[in-house]
Amino acid sequence: MSFQTILDTRKALDSKQTSAVELAQEALAKADRLSYLNAFLHIDPDLTLAQAQAADNKIAKGEQSILTGIPIAHKDVFVTKGWRTTAASKMLANYTSPFDATVVSLLEQAGCVNIGKLNCDEFAMGSGNENSAFGACLNPWDTNAVPGGSSGGSAAAVAADIVLATTGTDTGGSVRQPSALCGVSGIKPTYGTVSRFGMIAFASSLDQAGPIARNARDLVELLDVMSVFDPKDSTSVMQCHGNANQQGRIKASFEKAVAHYQTNGSTPLKGLRIGVPQEYFTKGISAEVKTAIEQAIAQFVSLGAERVDISLPRTALAIPAYYVIAPAEASSNLSRYDGVRYGHRSKAYTGLEQMMSRSRTEGFGAEVQRRIMLGTYVLSQGYYDAYYLQAQRIRRMIANDFQEALQSKCDVIMGPVTPTVAKNIGDNKEDVTADWLADIYTLGVSLAGLPALSIPCGFGGEKGNRPIGLQIIGNYFNEGQLLALGDCYQQQTDWHLRQAEVK
Repeated sequence: MSFQTILDTRKALDSKQTSAVELAQEALAKADRLSYLNAFLHIDPDLTLAQAQAADNKIAKGEQSILTGIPIAHKDVFVTKGWRTTAASKMLANYTSPFDATVVSLLEQAGCVNIGKLNCDEFAMGSGNENSAFGACLNPWDTNAVPGGSSGGSAAAVAADIVLATTGTDTGGSVRQPSALCGVSGIKPTYGTVSRFGMIAFASSLDQAGPIARNARDLVELLDVMSVFDPKDSTSVMQCHGNANQQGRIKASFEKAVAHYQTNGSTPLKGLRIGVPQEYFTKGISAEVKTAIEQAIAQFVSLGAERVDISLPRTALAIPAYYVIAPAEASSNLSRYDGVRYGHRSKAYTGLEQMMSRSRTEGFGAEVQRRIMLGTYVLSQGYYDAYYLQAQRIRRMIANDFQEALQSKCDVIMGPVTPTVAKNIGDNKEDVTADWLADIYTLGVSLAGLPALSIPCGFGGEKGNRPIGLQIIGNYFNEGQLLALGDCYQQQTDWHLRQAEVK
């Protein structure tokens, strides 16, 4: 894009230096030029330019918001009118929704211009965007590397400078992890603060939508619009620590935190306690990631924060607990795709049972089938108590560990997003569960329903061109504080300003 931040773009639009139509045309042209990244699954220029023209009309009347005319794109698990919604699966290869997801509607009402639908792991199941039925998305920093998953297309589109921001979903780390591996910023808000209505379900008690952008200030603008109570979503929360879950909440919290930090002069973070879990720095983490994270935390300390060593003793248990709970919920949610009402239907079958079996076999990819089978097994008679209920007990213990730390020992928790830099595409082909282990630092946050931010903090890899992300975890509904801390760090560093060289 010609402009690197939403604020800069807003000023250019309002001063008539550019128009929403021109920005949309530029984004469409760049998406086409960089189609080799495979970040987009569906683009419709007519639909995009119609939204852009509507945005220009609003600007001409002086009715614009800060997001009016801003080019964005949506992960392909948010249903959209006009654009296809496939969840990157053959099961929904030609599906077009008759309605928009709440998140899509809210951003459209704010004036955002949708450039298209973004690649992801099939039904959001994966950590590298290699499970897409339409091919892997490539990392703009190094096309031999995965962009992370499942929101790989969302992070890649921002990193490649095609759009200013995107939507993603985070079930076990799928906003934070691709943000970290693509050198951009992303936030998973507190579970229930952003509507799941119209978001194709993977694991209902874990799924949460979140934005991805270049920097924390841009995330504020997106999340502030997205975070509202939605009566159409039974898991949507009405109140956030006594404040109504409505537009303006995130921005007010962010501005309050920024104002507080500014009163402290050269040590803006004076009084802030940063918890650093010892379990995040044991075996498994690479030396380059550990060094980058330690340097980032040291930067916060130099700004006045206090480092506090803490323990999250059940960190390792997050992996088995998550991979019981999430597949169990996926097994239930994906049972609706049976070839009867919508989705793929096999052309060769005799009888209803064979039609359903063959439709699901042909429509679902290997990873989705694997998780459905695992989930069905742990929910079956004789195993429900031993696996599913036990996993739910561990989930509560993990949440309690976070609460004990955040209520008595520290204000926020910091650590890595991933144990290593992005792996090469195809590296884990022979070990289908290897990717699961890479989620060790993100799964506990999801199981607890806490908010967490990922911001770029360094590079690694053989060529030094694979990004590293810092994770900042807060207590429930403290998204504004996390974004203010991210902004404070980004005022002092330039990791978020570095751009991938794409042609």
